[in-house]
Amino acid sequence: MTTEDSAPPQMSETLAANMAKIEALTARLVAAMAHKKAIRPSLQGPGPEFVGKAMGAYWAEMMANPTKLWEQQLEYWGKTLGHAIEAQQALLDGKGALVPEDESPPDPRFSNPLWQSHPWFNYLKQQYFISAEAMEKAVDEIEGIDEHDKGRMRYFTHQIVDMMAPTNFLATNPDALEKAIETEGQSLVDGLENMIRDLERHDGELIVTLSDPDAFKVGENLGTSEGAVVFRNRMFELIQYAPRTDEVHAIPLVIFPPWINKFYILDLKPDNSLIRWITEQGFTLFVVSWVNPDASYADVGLADYIEEGYLEAISEVKKITAQEKINVVGYCIAGTTLALTLALMKQRGDDSVNAATFFTALTDFSDQGEVGVFLDDDFVDGIEEEARETGLMSSLYMSRTFSFLRANDLIYKPAIRAYMMGEAPPAFDLLYWNGDGTNLPGKMAVEYLRGLCQQDEFAGPGAGFPLLGHRLKITDVTLPLCAVACETDHIAAWRSSYRGIRAMGAEDKTFILSESGHIAGIVNPPSKKKYGHYTNESWPENPDDWRAGATFHQGTWWFRWGEWLAARSGEMVPARTPGDSEHPVLAPAPGTYVVARPNT
Repeated sequence: MTTEDSAPPQMSETLAANMAKIEALTARLVAAMAHKKAIRPSLQGPGPEFVGKAMGAYWAEMMANPTKLWEQQLEYWGKTLGHAIEAQQALLDGKGALVPEDESPPDPRFSNPLWQSHPWFNYLKQQYFISAEAMEKAVDEIEGIDEHDKGRMRYFTHQIVDMMAPTNFLATNPDALEKAIETEGQSLVDGLENMIRDLERHDGELIVTLSDPDAFKVGENLGTSEGAVVFRNRMFELIQYAPRTDEVHAIPLVIFPPWINKFYILDLKPDNSLIRWITEQGFTLFVVSWVNPDASYADVGLADYIEEGYLEAISEVKKITAQEKINVVGYCIAGTTLALTLALMKQRGDDSVNAATFFTALTDFSDQGEVGVFLDDDFVDGIEEEARETGLMSSLYMSRTFSFLRANDLIYKPAIRAYMMGEAPPAFDLLYWNGDGTNLPGKMAVEYLRGLCQQDEFAGPGAGFPLLGHRLKITDVTLPLCAVACETDHIAAWRSSYRGIRAMGAEDKTFILSESGHIAGIVNPPSKKKYGHYTNESWPENPDDWRAGATFHQGTWWFRWGEWLAARSGEMVPARTPGDSEHPVLAPAPGTYVVARPNT
């Protein structure tokens, strides 16, 4: 054998060039990370009191029942040892899967055939599931801790399990390794560039870009329904949409979208625009576009949203349409606040609202659902401290919180594609909107979290939610109403939504349960023929009893709601164009607030 024969293979010019690029990009990466702002620990994880409770419960269990602990450990180590022996034998024999039938649960993260056929990757996958099962079983079997805290333990344990998946690391992700080899390192260069761009875009905070930021522009290819801003104050712009029928119902409709996100989720593009569809059904439609607040809004609270938002919008719509009554819709947090507004109007003797609709709105917080893991004092105290210091609850914290409710879909999977595979983010309108978040005024955020989420003052048994000199109670909502909840909603659990609507004082009320989640269940156009819905005219106390007795209907709930709304919207009158002599057009839809960038 010659010296040349035994020499290691030379690196190709392309690979060598890419390795040099990675070295240069590393310096840029360090510079980008240097701009990262410190985030208070209370906004990054559960507080020490909760950790102490969890550890205390574990040690108490170990002392009280050491046999059970040893059984858990022996079971885990027995499976691990047996698995390691199987893996070693498979590697020596050159076999594919470690066992004839891989019993690990189906999981799209492990779709690459190498997870099944290659002994090393199959070992990693199965050991991951063995470890995950052991961790989750250990939490489930801990005693001496209340169910709420155990629920939080389950959630954060599952977050650790998701984070530690072998797919999340370059060295143990066969898709990323294969692509790196195929592209001679170019995918790693592209991935590092994607990561650096995300860090630079967010001042050193690593937030994965979910959608191509250059593919969309609000007002050009998103939010394009024809209309005009006809009123503006410091809280909102009021958009009146152009009619699409010769005649319209006399009673107009106003939609109050959540100010956690922007209203154009209801008008992404013509074929899935609820705004466009409503005008096509013969309704005069107004939509509130909330301001994206900066620190100057620090002292704006729920009272300001009601007085300068809801009540002023209702008043202006009545003037523009010359109607004594209007219909309203509240979506998510705007539905919660709409319920407060209606209770206040009831106590004041104001009957300006004829009928109300609630989209995925929570009013009863006795069961906080999945998002409840973030509503204990450890997190809320941190938010209150942040609000006191900055005047805001930044959109960063809200978007990150909601993303962790679906971490594999909204964090790890996009990060793998962007940073390990070097792929450009897709041109996806829904994900673009998802990344276009807004801030919350500090005072309002704390009022909402303390008085409603934590203390349940509006729907609970106490004296009521104190606001504007009144004590507001859920039973004060007595006008005709319709509510739409979504079956797999991670943010506003449908059972909690049902309990709140059931507790309202209205005699005329309808509850519709849509398939899918918080967004897709609402933005469910007829053309897609994708998600169905459930109805049930009875109102049993238990939501699951309602669901068991409900009738399933194919297709979107839009038409059912449209019929309900039409029956409460009066006679037909000539269509109205946006504005009037006292409400000139201030800007074309979608307005200026939706695209403004606040100084924070």
